[in-house]
Amino acid sequence: MSSKIKKKRKFAATKRLITATDTRLQARSLEHEANERARSKASEPPRGVVIREAKRRQIEAQEKKKKSKKSGDTEEGLADDESEEVVHAAPVMSGMFFTHNTQLGPPYHVIIDTNFINFSIQNKLELFTSMMNCLYAKCTAYITDCVIGELEKLGPRFRIAMRIARDPRFKRLKCTHKGVYADDCIVDRVTMHRCYIVATCDKDLRRRLRKIPGVPIMYITRSQYTVERMPDAYGAPRK
Repeated sequence: MSSKIKKKRKFAATKRLITATDTRLQARSLEHEANERARSKASEPPRGVVIREAKRRQIEAQEKKKKSKKSGDTEEGLADDESEEVVHAAPVMSGMFFTHNTQLGPPYHVIIDTNFINFSIQNKLELFTSMMNCLYAKCTAYITDCVIGELEKLGPRFRIAMRIARDPRFKRLKCTHKGVYADDCIVDRVTMHRCYIVATCDKDLRRRLRKIPGVPIMYITRSQYTVERMPDAYGAPRK
């Protein structure tokens, strides 16, 4: 008699998953939070100690400020001075109304540069007559010591220019600086006193003078004098 072995079907056993709303997970999270709170309380000092420490620091800071004000030469004071940026503003001239110079008016005061005399001789222009034809008013010509020094250095080739510069109608302006470089002298003088018109044909000097508000520049164009910042001047550049 043949024995038959009965085969049993086996089914796969599935793992049981815990849901996010399980009470066991909530209990663990609550326990973890309680432990963290206990640790933070143990590490933090008492509230009274914190308040006392803050008051002590405030009192120390006030004492340091008082000491720095009294001495003025402490290291903290010097460090504060170095950290603050000091802005030096240019002084505002009393004769200026925005960019309009109220100090300019007849008789006009004109400072003559070295090359202006040389170009006047080349174009056969008489200085005082041509200036009056340009400005339609009486003009007082000024010449500085450094301009005379430049003409003396140029030698006998410019003896006619030297003779014109020594005309008694020119008023001499004394220079206190060293050397005979006239450009820096004219720029410094015009910056301090905005009552002058500068007569020059030097491009570098004219570029420097344009940065100073209220200072007109006289130069030679088409064999006659003209003022650069005068809108109705003949030959003046148009914008």
